[in-house]
Amino acid sequence: MTSDALDRRFRGESVGRALDLVGERWTLLILREAFFGVRRYGQFVRNLTIPRPTLSARLKSLVEAGLLDRVPYAAEPDRFDYRLTQAGKELFPAIVILMQWGDEYVPDPDGPAVVLEHTTCGKDADAYVACRQCGEEINAQNVTARPGQAQ
Repeated sequence: MTSDALDRRFRGESVGRALDLVGERWTLLILREAFFGVRRYGQFVRNLTIPRPTLSARLKSLVEAGLLDRVPYAAEPDRFDYRLTQAGKELFPAIVILMQWGDEYVPDPDGPAVVLEHTTCGKDADAYVACRQCGEEINAQNVTARPGQAQ
């Protein structure tokens, strides 16, 4: 790969930009909880045992980034729910793949804490990344990186 190609690759590097936004441990755990229905501040604190100042800062950054919406409670307008936006919901596959990777390569001796069941077929979900065009699973051996529009 030429120096120009490497410069282009790293100048528009989307993985780095995404990690700047969601790559911190607590942020990913907050998103995981949101995917499984947690919406209230107290629930996040209880489920994650996260320090309150850390939670407040992470929730604020996720709202500012457009991954969560801060919505007032109907009965208590001075309190808020945190709901995934469309952009937030679209991180679900990344969280699932990361969870599966963790279960495989850094397993808990007692087994997985969570197993996902596909509600359509009732089987354990075994997610993978596939080509939207042909349906074939994609991996590092069967894809090629080429310059994109940001070049």
